[in-house]
Amino acid sequence: MYFPKFTINNDILANIGLIEAAREVIENAPLVPLYEARFVKDAILRTVHHGTHLEGNDLTLNEVKKTIEGEAIVARERDIQEVINYRNVLAHIEKLKKQYSEKKKYSENLLKQIHELTCQRILDKEELGRYRQSQVILKNSFTGEITFRPPAALEVPFLMEDFFEWLNSSESLKIHPILRAGIAHYYLVAVHPFVEGNGRVARAFATLILFIENYDIKKFFSLEEYFDKDATAYFQALIDVSKQNQEIAERDLTPWLTYFSQAMAVELTRIKEKIKRLSTDLKIKNKIGAQIPLNERQIKLMEYLQEKGAITTPEARKILPAYSDDTLVRDFNYLIKKGILRKEGKTKAARYVLK
Repeated sequence: MYFPKFTINNDILANIGLIEAAREVIENAPLVPLYEARFVKDAILRTVHHGTHLEGNDLTLNEVKKTIEGEAIVARERDIQEVINYRNVLAHIEKLKKQYSEKKKYSENLLKQIHELTCQRILDKEELGRYRQSQVILKNSFTGEITFRPPAALEVPFLMEDFFEWLNSSESLKIHPILRAGIAHYYLVAVHPFVEGNGRVARAFATLILFIENYDIKKFFSLEEYFDKDATAYFQALIDVSKQNQEIAERDLTPWLTYFSQAMAVELTRIKEKIKRLSTDLKIKNKIGAQIPLNERQIKLMEYLQEKGAITTPEARKILPAYSDDTLVRDFNYLIKKGILRKEGKTKAARYVLK
């Protein structure tokens, strides 16, 4: 049975500490519930865009947004199909999370389902969800140098069987979910079990592990964005481990897991800080005894208040020009009633101050 080799160094420990701290804030922050849908929608958009862009997809973020929302765009058909497919993969992962959260049992069939969705209308039907039957190599697109040679096709079924035996073992379940997701990500890239789509499948399967093992963290994050913003560092982190002159089972995954946990720590810390800016002080939750629902207008007002500390109706009108003064005043009164603002002055020149 496969068992990964790695050392939990100080950097990994620090990264996991940051992840746990961010997770605590994100999952317990006040003011989250009603704009949670917006955060989730944004994370899906970023994941689909950056997850496909890493593999050479040319669509812009805005084009991906339009494609996801069903709008027609002028672009290469394959690029559009990759985006549609990856959005379907994320929807499938959400369904699997609900089905598997209790039993935490993974199978090769789950992996093959993800591959089939990833490559719909891109590969021939007989290649969807099927392990490759031929050797593949990865080359540097500029120099032509072979950067990575995965195992022979004949080895793939045995390597995958070993991996899933480990992933479902009691010993494996003792490992932190972040590290389990990182190990899965590397292993799937290293084995390269399919003829195409291995990078997207590896990232999606790592996400599946995080979701099932209670690290979905409200589905607010996108590791793909972190990877894509410095794609060279991402691919180099994978290649550095693969260049070790050893079989997959003997490679030291410590450098990769350090990178992977750092990606998670940086992304979640960014989300945490964004939520803290949008949220009032955490003491408010204790004071009021409940999280506070906000609509889109109120969120924009709170963003301004978090930055400036106070707002007037004319200032609010500049932020939300489509709404009347009466509507804005109703929003202020709602926030006053919830104990978030206090009003200074009684005329239309009144200021609303963040408590």
